[in-house]
Amino acid sequence: MIMIAPNAEAGSSVNNKTGDWRTYRPEVNKPKCIKCGQCALYCPEGCIEIKEDGSKVDYDFCKGCGICAQVCPVKCIEMKAEEK
Repeated sequence: MIMIAPNAEAGSSVNNKTGDWRTYRPEVNKPKCIKCGQCALYCPEGCIEIKEDGSKVDYDFCKGCGICAQVCPVKCIEMKAEEK
């Protein structure tokens, strides 16, 4: 049996920002970024976009898991403590 949240409907996650509880946030050193796309490919939330000047993180949806920092081949993503 599959359980679904009572208010869940297709596409509803776009309306519900979920990144406000993270402890760490990824910070991208844009000049060092080679725009390889590994961070965006492995991000489980799909909240990283590759722009002309480097990776851009949508902090409204980022959970702070750190996978992007782990897979970055040039280590241009650093996990920093979230300031509240």
